[in-house]
Amino acid sequence: MQGCNCAQAVSSVFARDAGVPEEVILRAATGFGGGVGHTGGACGAVSGAVLVIGLLFGSTGPEGKEAKERTYAVTQEFIARFVRKHGTVSCTGLLDCNLSTDEGLGRAREQGLTRTLCPGYVRDAVEILERML
Repeated sequence: MQGCNCAQAVSSVFARDAGVPEEVILRAATGFGGGVGHTGGACGAVSGAVLVIGLLFGSTGPEGKEAKERTYAVTQEFIARFVRKHGTVSCTGLLDCNLSTDEGLGRAREQGLTRTLCPGYVRDAVEILERML
């Protein structure tokens, strides 16, 4: 509610846990808002959580196969839990509005969807990830 997108809001909660300065994680998460750059793809709250999972468990190169597999497993579990709660990880599906079109973005803004619906998705993503960690 302070001007961050959903990906920034979720990932910044875990910046300290990930050992990343908050301003770095905010910058890295910027493009994931609006379903990845207003394309209506994966929800920014979900993308922010996946970013955190990668920072906590991810590999640093080709020799990190075990870390990569663990990251995928944790990501899959997070997504499964989010889908059980909300039915989808699609921003378009969650908002019932396609942010990739001028009409959809205008409707979302006019109806205040990012102020009414998105905070709940952010909260749920943070809570799910906290329980998993």
